Amino acid sequence: MSENVVNLHKPTDPATVDETAPTVLTVMPDAPPARPVPLWVRSGHAVKRVATDERTKNTGRVVVRHGAYVVGGARIVARRTWDGRTGSRYERMMRTAEAAGNMEAAEEWEERLQRFRTARHHRRMDLLHSPVEAAKGMAVGTGMGIGVLVGLGVVMAISNGDVKDVITPLAATIDFIALLIRIVQIVWGPALTIGPFLALLALWTVGSKQQAAPQWALPANARSSEGEPITPSIVVKALRDLGVPALRNAIKEMGDAGASMLGPIRIAGCGIEVDVTLPSGVATNEVQQRRRKLAENLTRHEHEVFITIPEAARTVRLWVADSGALDEPIGPSPLVTDETMTADYAKGKAPWGQDLRGDAAALSLYQRHLLITGLSNQGKTVALRSLALWVALDKSVQFLMGDLKGVGDWAMFDGLATTLIQGPTDEHVIEVTEMVEGAVKEMNDRLQAPPGTVFSPLIVVVDEAQVAFMCPAVDEDKRPYGGAKAKSRYFTAARKLHNQGRAVNVLLWQGTQDPTDQNLPKLVREGAHTRASLALGTESQARMALGDKAVDGGAAPNLLRPGLDQGTLVVASSGIDIPKGQSSITVRTHYIDDDAAKAITARAKALRDGVTTLHTIDRGEDRDPLADIATVVGDAARVRTKDVLARLATLNADAYGGWSFIDLKRVLDDAGPDIAYKSDGVMVIGRDRLTRALANRDGDGSASAA
Repeated sequence: MSENVVNLHKPTDPATVDETAPTVLTVMPDAPPARPVPLWVRSGHAVKRVATDERTKNTGRVVVRHGAYVVGGARIVARRTWDGRTGSRYERMMRTAEAAGNMEAAEEWEERLQRFRTARHHRRMDLLHSPVEAAKGMAVGTGMGIGVLVGLGVVMAISNGDVKDVITPLAATIDFIALLIRIVQIVWGPALTIGPFLALLALWTVGSKQQAAPQWALPANARSSEGEPITPSIVVKALRDLGVPALRNAIKEMGDAGASMLGPIRIAGCGIEVDVTLPSGVATNEVQQRRRKLAENLTRHEHEVFITIPEAARTVRLWVADSGALDEPIGPSPLVTDETMTADYAKGKAPWGQDLRGDAAALSLYQRHLLITGLSNQGKTVALRSLALWVALDKSVQFLMGDLKGVGDWAMFDGLATTLIQGPTDEHVIEVTEMVEGAVKEMNDRLQAPPGTVFSPLIVVVDEAQVAFMCPAVDEDKRPYGGAKAKSRYFTAARKLHNQGRAVNVLLWQGTQDPTDQNLPKLVREGAHTRASLALGTESQARMALGDKAVDGGAAPNLLRPGLDQGTLVVASSGIDIPKGQSSITVRTHYIDDDAAKAITARAKALRDGVTTLHTIDRGEDRDPLADIATVVGDAARVRTKDVLARLATLNADAYGGWSFIDLKRVLDDAGPDIAYKSDGVMVIGRDRLTRALANRDGDGSASAA
């Protein structure tokens, strides 16, 4: 029995309370029972659960897949039969040749089509006469057969002496034919029943081999084609599905012969390379702009497909890496593995790394200004330093170095470089600027030297050059050290070296981050003969780093993966072997760590007599020329006088920038005889003689000032 709720209601206001008033009882009925869920709703939930269950989905995929195999197999067999019975195959080949502009091939396929039609006509005419000929042949054959059997029976009758044997061979033949008819009667019924199933099985087999089913219905291992070999059909399908209507329609007209667009597929290092001649109406940049989609169509990641433009018209060159191959490191640098290696600045090439084909990539540094740029922490300093390590093994090369990061990446060149300034402050920028201006003074002196004079290479290296361009400091004449205007001291010095430095072997190498018009002015970046870029953020930065021509030709450092493609450079230079028709090449550089770099610089120092490295540019007013000469001579047993002049100008351009051989000779003659003398026909300054002159002078308490 259900229970009811009883409420007692009384007035709540004390002024209105009537004690005699009766209590009102209100009986609250039970709450209505919950409405039962209709059967159709519960059935719908059950159906939804079953429909969304993974086992149901797998079953559906299996049913669709195998049904599609049969339908696709029937379509393939019908297409093959149609091709075999008609001239459609020849017509497709003709359209393909015409689309490719190969009229000779088109004419050849037209001749083949005509021969096919002529042969087919003869076969059809022969069929008109074949019934009569067949009847005649059957009559003649039957008569001859019966005659042979009767003749054989006569021989048997004579041999056995029984006249009945005359018809024995004929009777045996009739019995055999009756047996065959009986066998056919027995087999015919089951064959009619099983035949359709065998036909379906044959169609299913054809369809399964060709994977003639929707992609979503294929098994997981068939859908995942990661790393599958690149074949002509895969390339054609990838191009067809690229989203270019003109290209898709042209390939559709070509049919299976779309592979005629492709050149030979060549093994190229850790991948393959193929040239694709595009149909008329399709521009190369339409393919370039769809690099990611093309890579995914080829079952590759975007960074594993490179598209360049060779010399041939309407042609793109595809390089497709083996899946995951670009994530594998390349081998160590020959500088590390070959301790006997030396360098030749003029004729040799620096072993920098490998190209995408796996071939060694070597760079000529002879009379080429250099610019390497990229995002931070991509390997810029290591790539720039590896070139300096190689050329340092040529003892004739001199270095002036400014590291505006100042964390010791170039510290191993202490004792090898004439000047090594390390630090990120404005004061360091000022010193680096004056160092570069000293190189400009040396360049001008060389340009005014007698014709035919041979100059040793002087390489000015400025790492993190964007710090110099963005420096806000100004000198006493209100000239800024940074900036991109004509009065900027660093910008002006860099431009002067770019303009005329290569003619006298004074070169400027710069490394900079994240190029923009503010931290890498247009005139400076375009003055470099060798331009290389690591990973960048945008295409506009890629154009700043490499130039429009290289980017329009397929160079895309902005598509490299920051953090993953460290040390991978896109290079535009005449100093490296670039495939014919291309404007750039991608190089995976060798990684040389600090310990290996120290070992290489130790070998380079052993080739020299000793170099005293200056770590600052002294700008004081009072100078002691003889002491400065001793400073720049350093620990070397003897130094050529022209090298001493160059080092003095670097030490202090204001005091010694205008010095000539006469000024140097005057100071040395005043200090003592024979400090400068000829060795192998060249004027040199001997360290021991200079040291004795300094000691004698200091003992007398004398000194000279500039």
